[in-house]
Amino acid sequence: MSGEPRRAARGRLRSWILIGLSLALLPRAVTASARDARAAEPVTIQVFRDTALHFQPDSAGKFARRGETAEEKGRVVRTSATLPASFGRGRIVAMVSIRPEVKNDREVYDRYDRAGNIRLAVDDGPDVEIVRFMTAYGGPTNYEVDVTHLAPLLHGTKTFRAFIDTWVSPAWRIDFSLRSVPGDSIPTPSWATSVYYQENFNREERGGGDSATVTVPAGLERVVLRYVTTGHCTDGRDEDEFVSKANVISVDGVVVSRFHPWRTDCRRFRELNPYCARWTDGSWSSDYSRSGWCPSQVVEPVEMDLTDHLTTGTHTIRFVVENMRPKNAQGDYGYWRLSAMLVGWKRVPDLWRNR
Repeated sequence: MSGEPRRAARGRLRSWILIGLSLALLPRAVTASARDARAAEPVTIQVFRDTALHFQPDSAGKFARRGETAEEKGRVVRTSATLPASFGRGRIVAMVSIRPEVKNDREVYDRYDRAGNIRLAVDDGPDVEIVRFMTAYGGPTNYEVDVTHLAPLLHGTKTFRAFIDTWVSPAWRIDFSLRSVPGDSIPTPSWATSVYYQENFNREERGGGDSATVTVPAGLERVVLRYVTTGHCTDGRDEDEFVSKANVISVDGVVVSRFHPWRTDCRRFRELNPYCARWTDGSWSSDYSRSGWCPSQVVEPVEMDLTDHLTTGTHTIRFVVENMRPKNAQGDYGYWRLSAMLVGWKRVPDLWRNR
């Protein structure tokens, strides 16, 4: 074979080799692309769907379905759900929908604003409050709440509780799901733990405060306390719902925060409260400022960077609410709903270093 045909043959051989290599690599590239596409797809875990919450001492579970267990005479429903090993990059969002049970075309069974929440049960510790909300005065509400800070706890089979502080039956229906929202990676914590949960923090039992012991692992660059607090009263009068009270938090005997939870913007949500009362002075019950909450709204946690106080090891965190209303002759009193958890990061994002 002359030189020119030989060179042409070698060129054709190289071309076929390159084509073969490309074809060999193509399935792997397609597989990787498909895997990336799947990773970017949202993941939704439905935990509660059309779940009934009510108060019925003699038949608490009459609305319960398979896989759900009634507690507290129907005001709490417990269930379990299996979560993925990871929700992936991006955010985790809690989606909550609350609906009053309809009595007829002009009435609902429970027209009052009620405290409620979704909680995550934790082994050997108090429940973690995922979302705290206040129902509307007899109206439906929908919430989407970022709960990415709970990522270290949201995997495997978990137990959840839904709660509404109602005293009628039937009363409310609730949906709750956890959804991943793909997107740019955000600072996901390395560690999270429950600290405290109390629905009836009152003067007679906890007038001097209450404490929790926590152990902080090694290697954390930032530790944040997420504290949720709202003031209430058993008879709907004055303290501790409509009178400001100081919340005081200390670590190992050192006060790290003292503040007055208070919401002054409740009037903005009047249209969400169809059954709120209008008083003789022209005011609406949904409009009043309150101790850290508004009817129809989610309660936002207060975040406190306690890195300097919560170093590696065991610490005592103490919670005090000053001047709570004492119990009167009729048995009515002021009280608070408190919960707290800790979140920690092994590596502090640069955007946080100057905060």
